[in-house]
Amino acid sequence: QVQLVESGGGLVQAGGSLRLSCAASGRTFSRSAMGWFRQAPGKEREFLASITWNGGMTYYADSLKGRFTISRDNAKNTVYLQMNSLKPEDTAVYRCAARSQVVSPPPRELYEYDYWGQGTQVTVSS
Repeated sequence: QVQLVESGGGLVQAGGSLRLSCAASGRTFSRSAMGWFRQAPGKEREFLASITWNGGMTYYADSLKGRFTISRDNAKNTVYLQMNSLKPEDTAVYRCAARSQVVSPPPRELYEYDYWGQGTQVTVSS
């Protein structure tokens, strides 16, 4: 069992930055692939980034164009999403997810994840 709690969201002006954190509880975090997704009102949940259990491989959505970076600290049971050059269209609820197996490459599809956090709201003003 893995429980995930996101933090770090908030209101930011366009062009600004935020770093989201996802704190995990449970013994399997260090073996879990992790991912970040977002969902804006009226839109489907969108894949953003994922990372393998040891941080050795990462995947990003092409639409991000290098603005976001995923990382993890297994000693702290935490995965991060650094978001730069934020745009109003980045406004959404951001959620982290865990796949409680050692898999590679890291998953990109919703159905591949076993556990989800409740999400943190990110609002980017123009």
